[in-house]
Amino acid sequence: MSSITVTHAPSGLVHAHVARTERVTPHMVRVTLTGDDLRRFRYRGFDQWFRLAVPVDDHARFDNLPERFDTRSYLRYLVLPKSTRPVIRSYTVRFFRPEVPELDIDFVCHGSSGVAGPWAETVEPGTEVAFIDQGCGWAPVPADWSLLVADESGLPAVLGILRDMPRDAVGHAVVELIDAADAQDVDAPAGMAVHWVPRGAGGTALGMLRSLDWPAGTPYAFAVGESAIATGTRRYLVGERGVPKGNVTFCGYWKAGKS
Repeated sequence: MSSITVTHAPSGLVHAHVARTERVTPHMVRVTLTGDDLRRFRYRGFDQWFRLAVPVDDHARFDNLPERFDTRSYLRYLVLPKSTRPVIRSYTVRFFRPEVPELDIDFVCHGSSGVAGPWAETVEPGTEVAFIDQGCGWAPVPADWSLLVADESGLPAVLGILRDMPRDAVGHAVVELIDAADAQDVDAPAGMAVHWVPRGAGGTALGMLRSLDWPAGTPYAFAVGESAIATGTRRYLVGERGVPKGNVTFCGYWKAGKS
């Protein structure tokens, strides 16, 4: 489930290629894209996300992909030959350097499961990719404080929001991680308390959420990551804390047990 509105950017399908990769934490690999076509990309910051076309083999084509990713275009994508069709996954812009230009993407990697994680760990510089900008999910409404809740898949979104939100913002950010070593440097307002919750030590984002000192007033909340974290956060805030539904943006990026 998701309450995030998709924004179809006028840039359409943007082509790029891999410049380099870097392991930034034990379970996170950063892939840096480059290419002149990136100059058409309009960077908005926060949790800006996109549909990324990942080549699963050397036969993948990018010249016949749609320029949008609405229902009709997705059906067109599905009828492309499987032998040449790249895999589509959703990712967040970690950093963008327009003067180069370069765009960084952080991939959660935990062994051979999935498609994008193993690809990020083995991809070679020069590999072609393409993506379609889909806008930002962060859409704050007037509120007294901010609440961010995520797991490792939502970490890039949370870090981007903390970096770009007003410096006088106050509230909490709760991030559940595979391991404590997967925490990254945070550029957050002084009033935003960041809580790292290592799953390996038995912690959960929802457990930490329930234990927080609740600030006065009503929050605007942003909850993303594994489906149970996103929907569980919304259920707790609306059902037990009385937060208006319109004050909660949530999206299940993935679901445990499913590809």
